Amino acid sequence: MNIVLVGTQWGDEGKGKIIDMLTQDADYVVRYQGGNNAGHTVVVDDKQFILHLVPSGILHKDKICIIGNGVVVDPEVLIEEIKGLRKKGITVDGNLLISDQAHIIFPYHKMMDKVREAKKGKGKIGTTGRGIGPCYTDKASRCGIRLADLFNDAVFREKLKENLDEKNAIFEKLYCCEGFSFDEIYRQYRKYKPRLKKHLCNCSKVLNDAIAEGKSILFEGAQGTFLDIDHGTYPYVTSSSATAGGAITGAGVGPRKINKVIGVAKAYTTRVGEGPFPTEFSSRMMEKIRTKGKEFGATTGRPRRCGWFDAVLVKHSVRLNSLDELVITKLDVLDECKTIKICVGYKIGSRSFTDFPSDIGALSRCKPVYEEMPGWNEETVRITKYENLPKNALRYLSRISELTGAAISIVSVGSDRKQAFKV
Repeated sequence: MNIVLVGTQWGDEGKGKIIDMLTQDADYVVRYQGGNNAGHTVVVDDKQFILHLVPSGILHKDKICIIGNGVVVDPEVLIEEIKGLRKKGITVDGNLLISDQAHIIFPYHKMMDKVREAKKGKGKIGTTGRGIGPCYTDKASRCGIRLADLFNDAVFREKLKENLDEKNAIFEKLYCCEGFSFDEIYRQYRKYKPRLKKHLCNCSKVLNDAIAEGKSILFEGAQGTFLDIDHGTYPYVTSSSATAGGAITGAGVGPRKINKVIGVAKAYTTRVGEGPFPTEFSSRMMEKIRTKGKEFGATTGRPRRCGWFDAVLVKHSVRLNSLDELVITKLDVLDECKTIKICVGYKIGSRSFTDFPSDIGALSRCKPVYEEMPGWNEETVRITKYENLPKNALRYLSRISELTGAAISIVSVGSDRKQAFKV
């Protein structure tokens, strides 16, 4: 069984924990897009692991984890992440592979990220400043440097020089800031070679050979559907394909090799950074849910914006990703709410609609149309079976399933690996 797992909102849905659960039935776990702008948090026996580049499956000793060609890799961050995992007793050796076609993040990418964002002022995107977007820009512009290039010294020198000539001119003339030294970056990145060499692979070949042998693959998406470069709330999006389709190009397997797509959604909605958010809470409710849900970015520490569950948003995601199942996380965060709202449509003036708009201006003017449901006012964190949830919680989940058109397969009621159960 080859499964793609995606976020159905604006990321931070709790995919890391669900990947960790599903890894038990997989042989390979593949990260197929994004970079170290994403953070997947998994809690095992009260020990917290925050993973930025390494797939969440690394916490299982007998699984092979692969960083696919669709990911952009900051070698320094990756090496530090591997060191951190080893310090916590996690084996990272032959069980971690990296596509040699993955593109490399350089210091000039991170600088470009920051100066562009600063120049935009009020129109900023809310980027993490990790160099992700500029690296993908170089990839699309056909001047990017891949891991395979790093191991061909003549190619690496030539590409690095060409990039620095262009980038340094832009930094100095457009942004009035100092550029970068070729020698310093060249020496720095050559040092990474012996640390990375044993992990390199042809991702597509490894995965297709594994599938031919009857192995099971779990494809791990980062961010969420509405941060997808094509289908998200553009321009307030990431720079890669965060939908299920990204697994195909980002790992090098054909669409007929995918057996199931599972989406993950919070029992409410969050997003980080700028952009429209129709169901965003008032400041008082925001603080309450943010505190109870520990809604702070695993990568940046930035506070997340919070709002009611948006069924219009998730229904659109169900369609885009051809979801077979939906996972609901953080149900416990709503335990103390007397009344719970679900957005079932939008209004602009006198006009009502139930489809998610592409026009960012229209989305910014949308007012949510809510259904209200009674809360359950009971603690759910110790519940271990779906049928034992409070009746009003079961009604809430049933309504979410009805509105989004997706059957709920797993419910999570806490951060620990054990605090989730199948429906």
